[in-house]
Amino acid sequence: MEQEEKLRGETRAVWATVICFVVGTVAGILLLRGDARPLTGPGSLAAPVATIAGIVAAAAFLVSTLMHRRAETGPMPRWQAVVSGLSTVALTVAFGAVTLMGVLLTAEILAVGLQGLQLAAVGGGLLAGVASAVGGRFAFGAGIGLRTADLSALLFGFLVIGTLFAMVTSADPRWWEENFSQLGSGWAFNGTLVVAGLLIATVGSYIGRDLHRMLGDSALRRIAVVVALWAAAGVALAAVGLLPLHRVPLPHDIAAVATLVLFLGSAAATVAAIPAPPRALLITSVGVGLLIVVAVVLWVPFGLYSATALEAVVVGLGLLWMATLVRVLAILVPSQSRPSARRSPLRAESPRA
Repeated sequence: MEQEEKLRGETRAVWATVICFVVGTVAGILLLRGDARPLTGPGSLAAPVATIAGIVAAAAFLVSTLMHRRAETGPMPRWQAVVSGLSTVALTVAFGAVTLMGVLLTAEILAVGLQGLQLAAVGGGLLAGVASAVGGRFAFGAGIGLRTADLSALLFGFLVIGTLFAMVTSADPRWWEENFSQLGSGWAFNGTLVVAGLLIATVGSYIGRDLHRMLGDSALRRIAVVVALWAAAGVALAAVGLLPLHRVPLPHDIAAVATLVLFLGSAAATVAAIPAPPRALLITSVGVGLLIVVAVVLWVPFGLYSATALEAVVVGLGLLWMATLVRVLAILVPSQSRPSARRSPLRAESPRA
């Protein structure tokens, strides 16, 4: 029975891919009418193709979520259903942004290897169809059953794609001599930080969901603190992108420091909320903390590397810790949805009492 359901799901995913390809191709042909266009540059294919693929991928995720997981919110109290709905909205935006950035980065790479290539409406439409099919298939599959580990991988992939695109399109080729914030003079890096902040807040929501499945309603207040800390960390990271260094340096620096402090606080609160944290998580948490201290010490008094290298090390270690956390949760957390019996996550009474 389970095998048959998985095969039906795979069939639906194939049809979704076909529909995404057709929609992307038709939209591309209509939007790219006129003279042939190069892959990148002014009046190029990259921006319209990426926009079409992003919209199709976002729609595919939303449709898949409504098809496969809409019934989950039925027995939930209003606050839990609202949190689930907000997470769905945030992920819809995120999947669209990931696809858009991925297409833009791919176009920049292809433009280097296919110099002089120009495509007319049909060729550009087919390119949009392929990009929409790839993004749509990935997003539709995520809508069937999205785990916290999948969100962590999505966050990592988006940060890498967005940062690489910001690098290759930066007007200053020596930005790395200062720090990553120098990339904030363009929209790509700032947009990446804003969407990454949205993803971090959503990861926090899913961590809260997993903790509730483990611990039940009795731990709702502790879980609410964990979710609030992750949401604050996401808002702070988004603020780093919304407050570029070259325009408002002091608010930008405050938001950057707040992001680091809130991420560390979120990590500590999450580990503390897990009863008898597994050894793998404790070892990783202590190891990552020590390595961050060592990296800062080697940077501040000794100046062995630039601030850019330090930022890369800290972000990499943070993502390593998060990867360990979500893998541990995947092992410990039941897969079944767990509706709450509380009217509010901050109240002790039950509506069924």
